[in-house]
Amino acid sequence: GNNKKQGNWGEVILEKVLERSGLVPDRESRLQASITGPDGIRMQPDAVIDLPDDKHLIVDSTVSLVAYDRLVNCETDEERKLFSKAHVESIRGHVNGLSSKNYHDLYQINSPDFVLLFIPIESSFSIAVQIDAELFNDAWDKRVVIVSPSTLLATLRTIASMWKQERQNRNVLEIARLSGAMYDKFVGFVGD
Repeated sequence: GNNKKQGNWGEVILEKVLERSGLVPDRESRLQASITGPDGIRMQPDAVIDLPDDKHLIVDSTVSLVAYDRLVNCETDEERKLFSKAHVESIRGHVNGLSSKNYHDLYQINSPDFVLLFIPIESSFSIAVQIDAELFNDAWDKRVVIVSPSTLLATLRTIASMWKQERQNRNVLEIARLSGAMYDKFVGFVGD
């Protein structure tokens, strides 16, 4: 029930998802990266995913699940309605908070125009979307994409695949460059 403990737990789940993603730590993904905004204020997103072409994707996992915990443990229909609404409002509040941070405007970040809001419990995400069908679209309009462990893992594996392709392309170009240099030396040798 403690927000700090929930945040720490969410970060642990995020770290596990990152480990399983295939991204190279500290090269293609960074946890708790410190970024300074144009106004000098330091921000510390939970994860920064580096994309090819010097782009970045921000992941935030600090959503509160206090209302969700109460919803799961409640006993009456009245409590369910109350905590269901509180759970959705908690997520909406976090979406609004993330949207106002404008991560894509930071100097050190070349980010797409959205941030990933990571909800570490699949059922928490499912229940919220069932309760409020517009939650996902409203978040999207505020440039926040809500993801669960499975959807985040799929996204990160796609990014890892992009990095693999990028490395292969770089290797092909390096082989072509070295082959050209070798050919030039061979032509020079034959000429001599």
